Parts: sequence; C-alpha cells; structure tokens
Amino acid sequence: MTDQPTSLHAAPAGRDHARAILRGVEVNVRCGLHPWERHPERPNRLKVDVDMYSDWPAGGSGFVDYDRVRDHILGWSSRPHTDLLETLLAELSDLVFEDTAVTACRIRIVKPDIFAETDAAGVEVFRLRPAG
Repeated sequence: MTDQPTSLHAAPAGRDHARAILRGVEVNVRCGLHPWERHPERPNRLKVDVDMYSDWPAGGSGFVDYDRVRDHILGWSSRPHTDLLETLLAELSDLVFEDTAVTACRIRIVKPDIFAETDAAGVEVFRLRPAG
C-alpha cells in the first residue's frame, strides 16, 4: 500500500458521475488493538482518502460538500480510543451518505507509521448508497 491512492473501483455503471475527492487528510487518533497503540499520549497518525460519487450533471445543490466530511475526520482527534479502523470507516461512510447527492463512496484509512517495513496498513471500502 502506498500513500498514492489508486482508484480501484469505477463509479456505478450505467450513468455519468462526478467524483468529489479528499486525499491524504491527516489526523492523530487514539486507535488500534496492539498494546503499543493503547497509550493515550501516543495516538496513531492516520491518512484518510474519500471519493464521493454523484450523478452528472449534478442535481439539487449542484455539488457534494466535502468540507463537512473533512471536519468530521479532523474531529476524530478528540474522540475516545477506538479499537478498529473499521469502526471509523463505517461511521464515515454513514456520514457521507447523509448527503443525498452521494450515490457511492470509496473510503480508505491507513496508518502510515504502524510497521517499519511497510508504507502503510489499513482498510478500504467501496459502498453503493444503501437501498431504502
């Protein structure tokens, strides 16, 4: 895994899409399962990438607001310890879908400093808007 994300997933097929992008949002978060990750004075540095797909041409407001997504990610620095990156991933994807213009999202969260022999370790998800 590198710090340079690649788009592993295309937008949902069948129609044109726009993609709002946040790349490499850095935040220090108290997270992880390993004993060395449980010291509150030494949070993990996370890098977060978010791709939010919407129909093109855009309807409604005409754009996807990535400011609120960025603000939410930066707020993680003040949250209590979180064991799993998957918890952050699930919460963030739910927040992304609060914007009704978003039809799909790709979110990647990595710890660039966790292992000396790796560029990063983390999780990624590609989700379509839940039915309903």
